[in-house]
This record gives sequence, structure tokens and C-alpha cells, in this order.
Amino acid sequence: MTLSFAPEAIETWPLDRLRPYARNAKTHDPDQVAKIAASMAEFGWTVPVLVSSDGEVIAGHGRILAATQLGLSDAPVIVLDHLSEAQRRAYRIADNKLTELGEWNDAFLSEELKVLAEDEFDLSLIGFGEAELSALLDGIEDDDSAAREGEDEIPEAPEDPVTRPGDLWILGNHRLLCGDATAATDVERLLGTVKPLLMVTDPPLSYDFCRLPRQQGAPARHAIWRAVAGVGSREAGPPLAPCRSGIAPVFIFCPERIPGFTARMTRRGSG
Repeated sequence: MTLSFAPEAIETWPLDRLRPYARNAKTHDPDQVAKIAASMAEFGWTVPVLVSSDGEVIAGHGRILAATQLGLSDAPVIVLDHLSEAQRRAYRIADNKLTELGEWNDAFLSEELKVLAEDEFDLSLIGFGEAELSALLDGIEDDDSAAREGEDEIPEAPEDPVTRPGDLWILGNHRLLCGDATAATDVERLLGTVKPLLMVTDPPLSYDFCRLPRQQGAPARHAIWRAVAGVGSREAGPPLAPCRSGIAPVFIFCPERIPGFTARMTRRGSG
């Protein structure tokens, strides 16, 4: 693909040499022109006016109006001789419309504005109205943050729960059992014939094996270990990590070639 590029040189023309396009579809109200003028006064004339060789304006009508308001007499221009009349007509529309198709990342925009505010930069030069600036400076949560809000809150138990002890849910490649994490039979039912790579039960929410009477605690620990590890005697593996209270979340990790499991069970069987 071959592209036609504008001349490298930026020329300086007197404003009275420029001819606004009589049928320009983009309008510029006084408030916008004032904001463009304020921006030019702060940042300089950063974007040249695009013109044809006869001085007809292709893009930059708003900047010309702002320059007049600022009392300027000259303008930087780029002459686009490579465009046909039809291309010039089309580009006037495209130059304005294409910029409207982009969207703001409100979270990034809010952070950038906050930094500018901390630097005591005049935010009126940015182009946003006071109401917009106020909303952005107050901070806007992204979709992910909004989705996470309240997700850790524990809802009230329903009078007629859908899931009851003993229910085994098949969730694609995952299985979820409402059962007793200390019952080897429940763990065996959850796993079926699959031998996992790792089982993790973790405080602070797990069942307090260590506070059980010795004759109850050790058999419970080793029964679960045997069910998970597939070993034949209770002495064949170390006990699970000690736990401290009521609910026992159990995470079981399996090889990639077989379905994975996640179990969340309680000692009362009300997972």
C-alpha cells in the first residue's frame, strides 16, 4: 500500500489569506471558540490549519476563529495539494467524525485530572464543564470495582434453600459438594475416581481439628488424608493443616487432563 503524505514544511500564512469553507458542517459556538482560544494561549498553536493551494480551509475552522479572538494575524498551515476536491470534501467530515468515535477510560481520566489538580493546573483549559470535572475528580469506579462491591457480604439464609446437604453440583469441569469436610465419605464422593495433585484446607475459617479430643482428632485428620491421597492406612501421610473455626473451605487441585474440583463444606453439612 502506498500512502500520500503532506509536505514536510509548515508554512505561515496571514489569516486573511484563508477562506473558510462556506458549507462547513461542523459548527463552533462562542463558548467552544473561547475554550479553543484559552487552550491556544496556554499551549500554543499546536495543530496547523489544513488548506488547499487556493487557501480554502479543509480543517481548522475553530482554530481560525480562536486566533481572530486572540488578535493573531498569522496562522501555521499545511497545504494538501494531493487531495482531490471529493477527498477534501470527505476529509472535512472525517476529521471531525473520527475523533468522536473514541471513548474515555474514565478511571485513567479521573487519575490524570487529579494529578493536574494537585499540581494546581487550571482545569478550565482542559475543555470539560464544571459538572463533568466535579464528577471525574470525585472518582469513578471501573466496572470491575463496581462488580466486586459487596461480593464478600454474607446473605441471609433463605427459608427454603435450593442447595441441601448431600447435593453435588456439576459445574462444567468442576464439582461442588454441600457436605461435611471432615467426613471421608463426602470427600470420596466429591472426588470419585480422580486422584488430585493437592488438597488445601486453610485457617482461619476451617474446622478446628486440633481442639478435638485426641482420640477423635487424629482419626478425622487421617481419614480425610486417606480419602484424598488414596493411601491405605492412616499412618501413610501427614495430617492436614490445623484449622481454627466453623466453616471448612477445601480446595482440591487436579491434573489438567482431568476435571478440577472445588469443595466448600462445613462440619455441620450446611455448605
